[in-house]
Amino acid sequence: MNKLIAIVSLMTIIQMGSAQSLKTVSYMDGTQELNGLVTANAGRQLPGVLILPAWKGIDDEAKMAALELEKSGYITFIADIYGKGNIPEDNASAAKLSGAYKNDYKAYQHRIALALDELKSQGALPDKIAVIGYCFGGTGALEVVRAGFEVQGAVSIHGGLNKDKDRPNIPIKAKVLVQHPAEDKSVSREDYDSLVKELRDGNADWQIVTYANSGHTFTNPESPEYNEIMAKRAWNHLLMFLEEILR
Repeated sequence: MNKLIAIVSLMTIIQMGSAQSLKTVSYMDGTQELNGLVTANAGRQLPGVLILPAWKGIDDEAKMAALELEKSGYITFIADIYGKGNIPEDNASAAKLSGAYKNDYKAYQHRIALALDELKSQGALPDKIAVIGYCFGGTGALEVVRAGFEVQGAVSIHGGLNKDKDRPNIPIKAKVLVQHPAEDKSVSREDYDSLVKELRDGNADWQIVTYANSGHTFTNPESPEYNEIMAKRAWNHLLMFLEEILR
C-alpha cells in the first residue's frame, strides 16, 4: 500500500509540476541534438544541480528530483546523455547504450561536460554547482570527479562504482557522497573496495552511506525494490550535502 501511495504521489507531482516547471532545452554535440530539461527558476543566478538520469534516459524519478530541488532554491538541469532518437525502449537496449558510454568513459564525460555548460548558461552560478546521478547516472557522477570537472560536489545514487584497473587514481577536488544500497547485487565487494581506495588515494572529502534492506533501485517509487524509509533518508542526506557545499 505504501508503495502504491508513493507511485501515485510521484505521478501527481510530475503531472502537476512538469508542464509548469520543466522546460525542454535543446543543445548540440556536433550534429547530434540533445534535449534536456530545466526548472522554471532558470536565469535567476542561483546554485545549480545537474541530474544525470538512469540507464533509460530522462525518467519520472529524475523529473521529480528536479522539481523538488527547485523548491529548495536550485536551478536544476536534467542531462540528455543519449541524444534525440536514441531513447532505449527496453532493458536490453538500455544496457547496450549505457554500456557503450561506460566503456567509452571519455565520451560519457564529454556529454556530461556539455550538460554542465548548459546548466551554467541557464543561470547557475559557476562556482556553486553539484552533480547527482541515479544508477547509470550515478556512475556518471563519479566520472565527473574522475575528470576533474570544476564542481563543488558529486552524488552517486545507487550507481555503478567500478573503474577500469588501467585508469590511474588521481587527486579529487570535489566533495563526494555515495548513496549505496546494502543489497545491490550489481556492485561487487571488489568494486566497492576499489572505490574506497580511489577516494583515499585522491585525498578526497568523501562519504559512503549504506542503506539497509535496500536493493539497487531503492529510491525509485516505480521499482519493486523501492524502500520508502531508506529513500526518504537518502533524500534528506542529499539535501544536507547540497546545503553544505552550495550555500
